[in-house]
Amino acid sequence: MALVLCSLPACSVGHHLLQQAADEISQQSVEEEDIGLAREASAFYLKVAEGMLRALPQHVPLAQSVTSGLTQYAYAFLSTQADRVESQSLQQAQALRERAARMFERAKNQGLRTLMIQDPDLLKPIDPSLRVKQRPLKPEAVGLAYWTAAAWGGQISLSTDSPEVVADLPLAASLAHQAWQVDPRYGNGALASLMGTLELARPGGSRPRALQYFDQAMQVSQGQNPGVWVAKAEGWAVDQQDRLSFEAWLTKAIEVSAGKRDLSSQIMRERAQWLLSQADNIF
Repeated sequence: MALVLCSLPACSVGHHLLQQAADEISQQSVEEEDIGLAREASAFYLKVAEGMLRALPQHVPLAQSVTSGLTQYAYAFLSTQADRVESQSLQQAQALRERAARMFERAKNQGLRTLMIQDPDLLKPIDPSLRVKQRPLKPEAVGLAYWTAAAWGGQISLSTDSPEVVADLPLAASLAHQAWQVDPRYGNGALASLMGTLELARPGGSRPRALQYFDQAMQVSQGQNPGVWVAKAEGWAVDQQDRLSFEAWLTKAIEVSAGKRDLSSQIMRERAQWLLSQADNIF
């Protein structure tokens, strides 16, 4: 699409049309309640959107759409599937996890590319002796930062045998924290929930602080975001080896998602059901 538009007699006109197309596609999402059909549709959508983003790397809404789409694809259709098939085929599960890690990395790189255009110093550490405050993240970039950090965390969680990847965990946590400082309520509790997960994963992370993040996510979502219940169960309950809370929170996730037809809620419901079936292996 980018090549076709820029082949118009006046490339500035082509660029304008491309910008309009990017504005339009970044507002679209694959709204499909059938998980199988959504998987097929999202692949086409992501390929088109990625091609446009290469031509317009500074387009924040488009970058967010691509980054979130790749991240959700890696989680819902690859990583989660790997967990399900592991008992039947370790080889297939490993292949799915390797593909998911590559997809998470792809999402992270797409997000970072646009974020770094906005602020080249985004991930540079601040020297306290210079008394220089970190430049705050722009409000319009909070969503992109959230999805980039989530993709980064996903890549790290599937790359424990790669020290150079795991070493980036503080950077992923820092990016999420910058987004949280600007809008702690982002994503109906999703960002606060991610903060809790990253705090638990961080070497020397604070358990009380992680619990505060999860509790904040619950408060923001008013308990109506099934993903928050699942994250708290997989994160906090497993970390504390608290089976009663694990089962109660996953049951709540299933209850909350029961009346919702959106794809995310269905994915979380299936995840919660599978985790409940694995409780004897987890605890």
